[in-house]
Order: sequence, then structure tokens, then C-alpha cells
Amino acid sequence: MKSVLRKCAVFTVLAIIAVCVFLLSGAIGRAYAFTGSAECMIVIERDSGRVLNEKNADKRRPMASTTKIATAITVIEKVADLDKKVKVPAVAVGVEGSSIYLEKDEELSVRDLLYGLMLQSGNDCAVALAVTTAGSVEKFADMMNETAIKAGAENTHFVNPHGLHDDNHYTTARDLARIAAYAMKNETFRQIVSTKRYTTSWKGRDYDRVIVNKNKILSTYEGGDGVKTGYTVKAGRCLVASATREGMNVIAVVLNCGPMFEDCRALMDEAFRNFKLRNVTDAVGENISSLVTEGKEDSVKLGCTDMFLYPLTESEYNSLRYVAEDVKPMRAPVSEGDENGKIKIYSGNRLLFETKLYSIESVEPLSVADRLGDIVKRWNN
Repeated sequence: MKSVLRKCAVFTVLAIIAVCVFLLSGAIGRAYAFTGSAECMIVIERDSGRVLNEKNADKRRPMASTTKIATAITVIEKVADLDKKVKVPAVAVGVEGSSIYLEKDEELSVRDLLYGLMLQSGNDCAVALAVTTAGSVEKFADMMNETAIKAGAENTHFVNPHGLHDDNHYTTARDLARIAAYAMKNETFRQIVSTKRYTTSWKGRDYDRVIVNKNKILSTYEGGDGVKTGYTVKAGRCLVASATREGMNVIAVVLNCGPMFEDCRALMDEAFRNFKLRNVTDAVGENISSLVTEGKEDSVKLGCTDMFLYPLTESEYNSLRYVAEDVKPMRAPVSEGDENGKIKIYSGNRLLFETKLYSIESVEPLSVADRLGDIVKRWNN
């Protein structure tokens, strides 16, 4: 397509939001059925949200420290300067469970605390961040619940920032995948959770505080780039894993899963093996045209300016078809980018995408000499 269409294509995400009228996650059907050991699990493609596999994905479960995904993205969105120094409140010292051993009134940056939260799963960091951001754990939990709703969660409730057990603190595999997908779209969050080792100064000591990421996906899985481990006795072993290959971003969630790393790797392997991220508008090509009257050409090619990327199996991609509607004859002059009709793209009988059609070339009007020539030609015939 011509240059104006190429420029439009860079606005992929905005175009998807603006013109996608029917997109149901998992609407086309599952391509595989790995079940694994998890009580609840799901794997999705991050940007489209399409569900690639699931089991008990809507069952409420405690999620242990995977809670901290919501904690981190809430802090990142609420705190304007992540490098500002904050004092560790007394309530954050000696919190049960994982810790980076914060001390009362110790000064660290918000960013340092975020690394301690997401790499070493510091429960002390979680409380320190909650209190310094919102004033109290309770008020911060309200912020977390707002974040969850923003991310599309429908069956989640947070009461603390660390995930220590509380009967009123729960989520589902589906909601947790949505929250993780939302968070992973934030560059700062992605940078933190993809870091294997972080070092910062430690006041009062002649050595640095070294924070090591507990997420083995980063070092054992090709393309692994996040996101968080978790464990409590009641929640069991929990993991939200993320990986990117060939431009496709996959998020796997397992709750109450003994072999959590192995199952997440298997889920993501299946996803990458069976699905590819494809531009469904390629099905249209340059095969649509409109009649042109009073122009130097009798027709003009039409196309769509939007790039719509969606994970599809090979057979799904091969079944893509398009239907052009409301295409009308155009009167010259026709400029590149003139709107004319719309296109619907289907996989089988399911509508994936609908958007407007535009001319992808120009047609000049007939000149006076051209018109006189036409009159003479018709007269002679």
C-alpha cells in the first residue's frame, strides 16, 4: 500500500481499540488442551487478550505473592517520581514471610522498594510502598482494587499488598492474567520484573544490598521476561509467567501448582508452537476496488489503513475471509485515503475485525481534451 497507509499502520493499538467491534477472547476455539497439575490455570496472548488454554480459570483462589503484580503497577501509576526517597515506616519492619530486612526510618527510593517487592518478594517492601503511597494498607488496597477493575478483573478482591492469607483476599486465574497483561504494558513494570539481579546501597553497611529475582522463567525459558512467583500454605505454589517470541507476548498463570515452572513452560511452549501473531488485514490485500466515473482510470483500489494483529493457528489463518460492504462508485478526482465502504474479516463464521475502507491510490479527473475525445469516440461509434 502507499505511504499514507504505511504511516497509519503504526497506530496499531489505537486502531484496534477504535474499530474492533467483535473480539471475544478465545472465541475461535482452543488449539490444544494441556491440563497440567495446577488447580487453576490459563494462558493468554497479552495484547489481544485471547485465551489460548484454560482450566478452572474462573474459580476463586488465594494467589499469595502474585498479588504484588497489582501492588507494583498501582505504585508505578500513583507515584510521580519513583526515585524519591521515602522513610521505612515502623509497620513495615519485620512483616511475616519474604523480606529484604528493612529497618525503621531507613531511607530508600520507591524504585528500590519496587525491586525488592518484585524480585525478592519482600513483604516488608509491600507494606512500605502501601503506606508511603496511600497512607495506610487499607487505603492502598482500595487503590489496588481500582487497578484490578481498570485491568478488566471481574472476580478479584485485595485487602493487602503482599498476599499473606486472608479469606477476603482472592482472585481467579483469568483475572490475574488480565492484571498481569495490563501491568506488562507498562515499560517501567516490564523493566523491573525482567531484571535478574538488582543492587543498591545499604546504609550503615560497607556492602551493598543485593536483590535476586526468584522467577526462574527469566533464566530457564527462551524469551522469558516476567513476571512473579508466590507461595503460602493455603494458596500453594503460584506463578505468573511471561515470554515474548517473534513479537507475540504470552502470559501463563498457574494457581496451586506443585511444578509451577514446568507447567508454565509447557503452557507457553504449546502456545508458541500452535499460534503465530498475524496481521488479519493481510487477507484483504489489494483485491477490492470501486468503479470511478469521469476519471482517467475506470476503477480505484481500496484497502484498510489499520493493522490488526491477532494470534491464530495456521488453519485459522488459512480460513480468514473478508466481506466488503457499502462500496459505492466514486467520482473523480479520487485522492489516496478517500473513504468508501467497510470491510469485515472472519475466521470461519466468526467476525474478528471490522473497519473502514479507503482508496489506496489516486485517480485524476478527465481533462477537457479527454472529455472531447470521449465525445468524438462515442460519436464515431
